[in-house]
Amino acid sequence: MAPIEDEIPLEHKEIQMRKIIAYLAVSADGFIARKHGGIDWLDRPRPRGNYGFPAFVRSIDTIVWGRNTWDQVLTMEHAPDFGSKIKNYVFTRRPAKSAPNVTFLKDPVAKFATRLRATPGKNIWMMGGAGIIASFLDAGEIDEFSIHVIPVIIGEGIPLVAPRRRTIPMKLLSTKRFPDGVVHLNYRVLGTSKHA
Repeated sequence: MAPIEDEIPLEHKEIQMRKIIAYLAVSADGFIARKHGGIDWLDRPRPRGNYGFPAFVRSIDTIVWGRNTWDQVLTMEHAPDFGSKIKNYVFTRRPAKSAPNVTFLKDPVAKFATRLRATPGKNIWMMGGAGIIASFLDAGEIDEFSIHVIPVIIGEGIPLVAPRRRTIPMKLLSTKRFPDGVVHLNYRVLGTSKHA
C-alpha cells in the first residue's frame, strides 16, 4: 500500500481545498445498481457530449472506490480506463492484488480525506458504491452530489447511499434536462460537510 503524500502544513503553502464529488447515475426510483451490482439498465444511447461526462473527468485526477464497485468494474467487458494520470484509492477490508495507479487501503475516512484534500490537485470523484458514499457522507467528507437520473424504474437494488439514520440537507446548484429524458441534478451538501 503506497501512502498518500505527507500532509503539507497549510501555513507553509497556500492550497485550494479539493472537492469530493459523488458523481453517479441513479434509476428514477433511486438505485445505483441492481441487487447484485448489475448496471445493464444504463446501457442506452448517449447524446452528444455523453451528459457532460468527458468534461467531468477532465476536472478530476483522483477516484475513490468501494471494494464491491471496484470488483464489479473489473468484470465489465469494456471496463473504463481513465488513464495513468488518474489515481485510484480503493477502500477494502479484504486482501487485494496490486494494480497500476491503484492504492488499496482501510484508513479512517476523515483522516484519509483530510490528507487527500491537502495534496495539490484537481477534484476527487467519489465513485461509490453506497457503503463508501455513506461513510464519507457521515464523516462530512462529501462536498457535492452530481446525479444523473435515468428515466427507468428497476424496482429494487443498491440505493445511492447505504441506509442509516441521518438527515443531511443539500442545496440545489443546478439542473439540466437532456433530450432523452435524463435529468442532471447538482447539489452541495450542507450541514455535515466541513468543507461547504
